[in-house]
Amino acid sequence: MAPELLIVDDSDFQRTMIRQGVESGFDVVAEAGNGVEAVELFERHAPDAVTMDIMMPEMDGVEATTEIKSADRPPAVVMVTSVDQEEKMKQAVQAGADSYVTKPFDPEDVLAGLRSVL
Repeated sequence: MAPELLIVDDSDFQRTMIRQGVESGFDVVAEAGNGVEAVELFERHAPDAVTMDIMMPEMDGVEATTEIKSADRPPAVVMVTSVDQEEKMKQAVQAGADSYVTKPFDPEDVLAGLRSVL
């Protein structure tokens, strides 16, 4: 059985690119467009892994990662972020992010990043 994945990004295009890149190795159980949705969907589905954008409306990826990583069975979290977000990336690591992939990315890079932390 493939590991379950929650994809979080405020861009439909980015979510589609991630989904297409990981479908061969993961069961995508849900997609969220912001951090609030991410936390709600994580609580509902309890996936094995999460891809998380940093800059999003309502709740950013750092805050969402902090909440998700406080769960009894926290998932692996791979941040998918722009190169120019170095300070936010440091905050994401402090929040518990396990790895990161920079945008623009090759969809295979996301799959490799996820596999490396599971």
